[in-house]
Amino acid sequence: MVWQHEVDELKRRHEFAENMGGPEGIAAQRKRGKLTIRERIKALVDPGSFQQMGKLQGSGTYDENGVLKGFMPSSHVAGLCRLNGRRVYVSGEDFTVRGGTGDGYMTADTESGRGHPSPMKLRLPTVYLTDTGGGSVAAFEELGRTYIPDGPFFGPMTSMLSIAPVVTAIVGPAAGGAAPKPCLSHFSVIARGVGQVFPGGPPVVKAALGYDIDKEDLGGWQIHTRISGIVNNATDTEEEAFEQVRKFLSYMPDNVWGMPPRIKTGDDPERRDESLLSAIPRNKRRRYDPRVVLDGVVDTDSFFEISPDYGRSLIIGLARADGFPVGVMLNNINHIGGALDVTAADKATRFVQLCDTFHIPMVCLTDAPGILVGKESEKQGIERDASRLFMAINESKMPWITFILRQAYGVQGAMQYRPNAHLYRRYAWPSGHWGSMHIEGGTSAAFRRVIESSPDPKAKKEELENRFRAISSPFRTAEATGLDIIDPRDTRSLLCDFVEMSQAIIKTQLGPGSGPTYRP
Repeated sequence: MVWQHEVDELKRRHEFAENMGGPEGIAAQRKRGKLTIRERIKALVDPGSFQQMGKLQGSGTYDENGVLKGFMPSSHVAGLCRLNGRRVYVSGEDFTVRGGTGDGYMTADTESGRGHPSPMKLRLPTVYLTDTGGGSVAAFEELGRTYIPDGPFFGPMTSMLSIAPVVTAIVGPAAGGAAPKPCLSHFSVIARGVGQVFPGGPPVVKAALGYDIDKEDLGGWQIHTRISGIVNNATDTEEEAFEQVRKFLSYMPDNVWGMPPRIKTGDDPERRDESLLSAIPRNKRRRYDPRVVLDGVVDTDSFFEISPDYGRSLIIGLARADGFPVGVMLNNINHIGGALDVTAADKATRFVQLCDTFHIPMVCLTDAPGILVGKESEKQGIERDASRLFMAINESKMPWITFILRQAYGVQGAMQYRPNAHLYRRYAWPSGHWGSMHIEGGTSAAFRRVIESSPDPKAKKEELENRFRAISSPFRTAEATGLDIIDPRDTRSLLCDFVEMSQAIIKTQLGPGSGPTYRP
């Protein structure tokens, strides 16, 4: 009556599954400089916490007596784990098994009859470890037919974006049906030289378009973190990518029904950084390091930058203020003067929606010269992308606090940092100046005839500009409007107080749909 024989058989089948695609497949994976799926999970999760679902799924071979001789496991490994003590769902492809092809599970109902809850039902953060060559024609022979690619996973993946944090680590090819995964995530990271993203790889490109191309040139990290913006961050190793996954999720709630976790950093909320007093040069044309300002305002070493190489005129990321998670947007005046271009508007829109989805208050450190002008900007459709950003900001329900460090001009100054929020606060530094347009360009436009008809056009232009500069003092704005101008060294204490106050408002908005719908 003892079931030891069956328990021993269960153990043997588990060992088959843990051998993945066998010694040859594992050796080939390592020759490519990649970890196996089980090594990846071990490197990502808290020790001993992974609980695989469907470990026995695969294809077995039997002798004439019905005894299992060999076993090829599923190319899909998934289950529950803990990351920094928090429960997370993790899913990844095993490239040692048929190149990680998704055919085996893309065409199947992943819940019915198996007892496996989906990430949607779990309402937990989801991590995808992507390493797959996509679909394979070899599967047609195995099935004895072809099939309509109507796998059930895209619908739930899109719905998940409004429920719980989704992260993709690209640690191999993300080809075919896996190519949309970085876009259908709140954060994505790629290991340089290891991961690529494309709907069809070099052989498919050759067959379709007739030219040869290297997989890195086609869909490597430089393309997708610098040009397309499909992937947020890049790292040198897989292990560094997993660390970024853990870091990103540390700012996120488990789902939209929970509060973002507060982690005390030990940084005094009343800290006054003396460097802020001289951070902004008196010469308006001089550059400065915006990260000096950032370091003086948020908790020490808490800033996690997102998409640093895309849309570089805006620095965006997650940080903490007295331990509370905050979203930060900061103009980078060292790239196109901090102007809003198409790429910056694109990444900022997604970031605003991310913070609204997961109830994270926004902090804007503003030095906004305006929307990028010029023929190339017009060809790229800057008005469309800027309008999308403005819509996301206007729909935002999260508390917002803005500190105008220097410039706030034109449409960018008017809309980018002024949401229709339940709780909104704005301060300005004494170095601030603003208006519908810059004095220099605006004077030439408004007084063109006066300047051109003057005996000395250059002197006339300078005279007019000096007249307008005399009335551009931020204190005159404060006299007329009540704008609060502050000592830059008080920025951190005001921020921490605001974020603490905002927690009560955030708690009233828990659940889906409190802000704009997250869009890839």
